Amino acid sequence: VQLQASGGGLVQAGGSLRLSCAASGRAFSTYTMGWFRQAPGKDREFVAVINWSGGRTYVGDSGKGRFTISRDNDTNTVYLQMSSLKSEDTAVYYCAAARGGGTLYLNQYQYNYWGQGTQVTVSS
Repeated sequence: VQLQASGGGLVQAGGSLRLSCAASGRAFSTYTMGWFRQAPGKDREFVAVINWSGGRTYVGDSGKGRFTISRDNDTNTVYLQMSSLKSEDTAVYYCAAARGGGTLYLNQYQYNYWGQGTQVTVSS
């Protein structure tokens, strides 16, 4: 499966952005989908994950209460809605797909496919 992330940009602190990740190939609905981010000089960090059906989600501490992950299996797209953005949310955001869509994977090494990343910059 190939993944294409989009929707990043420059936003003021307190603002919102919605990231999208479009997947090509069949069987998108069988994958667990995750979002990760990497800020300059830091390790890649888990952000959010959603199971194959969208019925189960988990958002990491960095985005809890502010970020929402969702998916549309009809259009092969996963979303990350981000609100109340802070300067510390500035990073390159990556979407990823993992086989075994019933499990919510938090570890980046459990993912099989990665998108190219989209830059999010939050100005304070």
